[in-house]
Amino acid sequence: MRTIEELEAKLAEPSAQLIEDMKNIEGDIMLLGVAGKMGPSLARLAMNAIRAAGVNKRVIGVSRFSTPETREELEAAGVETIPCDLLNDEALQSLPDCPNIIYMAGNKFGTTGREWFTWAMNSYLPGRVAEKYKNSRIVVFSSGNIYPFTPVAHGGATEATPPGPIGEYAQSTLGRERVFEYFSNTYNIPMAIYRLNYAIDLRYGVLLEVAKSVNEGKTIDLSMGHANVIWQGDANEIAIRSLLQCSSPPNILNVTGPETLSMRWLAKEFGKRLEKEPVFVGKESEEALLNNASKSFQLFGYPKVSTLQMIDWIADWVKQGGSTWNKPTHFQEREGKY
Repeated sequence: MRTIEELEAKLAEPSAQLIEDMKNIEGDIMLLGVAGKMGPSLARLAMNAIRAAGVNKRVIGVSRFSTPETREELEAAGVETIPCDLLNDEALQSLPDCPNIIYMAGNKFGTTGREWFTWAMNSYLPGRVAEKYKNSRIVVFSSGNIYPFTPVAHGGATEATPPGPIGEYAQSTLGRERVFEYFSNTYNIPMAIYRLNYAIDLRYGVLLEVAKSVNEGKTIDLSMGHANVIWQGDANEIAIRSLLQCSSPPNILNVTGPETLSMRWLAKEFGKRLEKEPVFVGKESEEALLNNASKSFQLFGYPKVSTLQMIDWIADWVKQGGSTWNKPTHFQEREGKY
């Protein structure tokens, strides 16, 4: 991939399985918080799957749309958009009903110093949304950050691992889950809680950060020596298909790639492709923030894009000076401060 257009097309390319599932998802789909990192490509993917399935459905994207270009691009792709500050209750209540909700709203970076806003977004707002959409099915975006660190050799936290959030972002994210869980049990709302670890795009993500560090001769901190990643197109597809896996109490799903990836190994792989020698600092800890996504693989199959394919794409992207977003993952953070 050489251009943004090629990247966006790849991210929005539906699989045969998604197209088939789209035929079985009844009604329109609304994305709350559509203007974040993943939302626009997810919305376009849903539209392409609808067209390929030959069904009549709307995709509705809701956001503040602080960047007008995002709204214009979504409208051009056939997505209906509604500008809305979800924390404004009058605006929230004015939104149309919709049978399928993908809830992507939340706050992570900038939590430190504005903890009050993060808790409002991540733990208060979910209750208002659940009340509003108590007759819908809801896929709730969450995070692997709600888990404690686990030993690298143990295969990562499963859905049965008790939460152990570190820091206020992770705590408020668990709060999001618990509030949605309360309303699911109270109103029998079918839900899936989608615990994601590190989606990868060519413009941001763990792999890009490692590749750029190698290319620019910057040190790579090995203290968080391992991670899980998944191609954003695959992660988006799982989110949409999870609408058919909702239940009450909520169905919990870890979403990430199958490998426990070594940062040292990743840096060396990028070093080969970029013809640069990685520079390391520190040493690998025995524990890391890791998810075991075996359950999602059983339901949806393995991700279509492999780790080596992502490495090749990102190395080429860095070589050619491809456009990137200033949205660091802070995957190295071990104290939960964002």
